[in-house]
Amino acid sequence: MKESIKELTKAEEQVMRILWQLNEAIVKDVVEQMPEPKPAYNTVSTVIRVLEGKGFIDHKAYGNSYVYFPTISEENYKKFALDKIMNNYFSNSYQSLVSFLVSEKNLGINELEELTKLAENLKNKKQ
Repeated sequence: MKESIKELTKAEEQVMRILWQLNEAIVKDVVEQMPEPKPAYNTVSTVIRVLEGKGFIDHKAYGNSYVYFPTISEENYKKFALDKIMNNYFSNSYQSLVSFLVSEKNLGINELEELTKLAENLKNKKQ
């Protein structure tokens, strides 16, 4: 499934976050969840059709109304996005990623200990 996931534009990601939160919605529901200034109904409808074309969402028809729902989970998209970041910016090195986080986000000792525990737990699960 990972291979079929495509990168989302900012507008597409905004719509997907709303659909992941609501689980299913009509276009009007999505528009209502958006921050001010709200985009036009037709703009959101177009983004939804693009997302459907990319395979991120599907719909159920109820008369003239379409109810849209995600076909790719937020978790799967997060994995795809992290893999892309890891590959493009950190040469697939988690050490480089952690080093970047420590230097850029000024992580404290408690946060570093949390990261270490998390890494150890993940390592133990894989064994």
